[in-house]
Amino acid sequence: MYSFDIERPTTLADALAALADDEAQALGGGQTLIPTLKQRLASPSKLVCLSGIEELKGISRDGDTLTIGGGTTHGTIARETAEGFPGLAGLASKIGDPAVRNRGTIGGSLANNDPSACYPAAAMACGATIVTNSREIAADDYFQGMFATALEEGEIITAVKFPVPESSAYIKFEQPASRFPLVGVFVAKYADRVGVGVTGASEEGVFRWTEAEAALGGNFAESALEGLSVSGDGMIGDLHGTGAYRAHLVGVMTRRAVAAAR
Repeated sequence: MYSFDIERPTTLADALAALADDEAQALGGGQTLIPTLKQRLASPSKLVCLSGIEELKGISRDGDTLTIGGGTTHGTIARETAEGFPGLAGLASKIGDPAVRNRGTIGGSLANNDPSACYPAAAMACGATIVTNSREIAADDYFQGMFATALEEGEIITAVKFPVPESSAYIKFEQPASRFPLVGVFVAKYADRVGVGVTGASEEGVFRWTEAEAALGGNFAESALEGLSVSGDGMIGDLHGTGAYRAHLVGVMTRRAVAAAR
């Protein structure tokens, strides 16, 4: 590790003021950033810790909209959404290990936008809205490629709004050491549509499988996916699996997610 300053604001206003420094970087739960600092892949001179800002935490529901504060941990989400949004609760409960779930936050995960992160698949499938200190961004516009988002410098995710589906499920094929998905699929069924978000597979990051959405919109059953497949072109290929292998997994995980949601 190297020497740096750290600030611990207790209000959003103070955090934004601290992040106005060009050398400052926000620190959520630190589950990604701290290992990055250790490897010298990033070297900000000042970290602005967001974990002490209570206004960024908590979960509330208004009608069919679930609002989750950006500073809410995976563990809290797993516990508090289990009854009303089991698909999201299941996703959160399988992120990393207990230490990661008790420190990592949904805002930090979405801000980092790792190509194998789990929450982006749910956000895309559900048509979630990412709320920042200055605006609201639709999920389709927010995710812009591997580790790339619509966030501007100094912008903080304050909340995420999820339209709650009638039924949902998230299934991932895990890399056993990291517990990141080689492929993860979130399926969300609404009265007028079905969303299918895929993470871990594409070189462009999270995406919606629109062909599957159209097929499932007419018949929400595994049989609706017969004959459908995604191309291996543009899929991640590494020591864990080829692009063609990941493309195959997209179909398998989607069918399993539909079965679980049903």
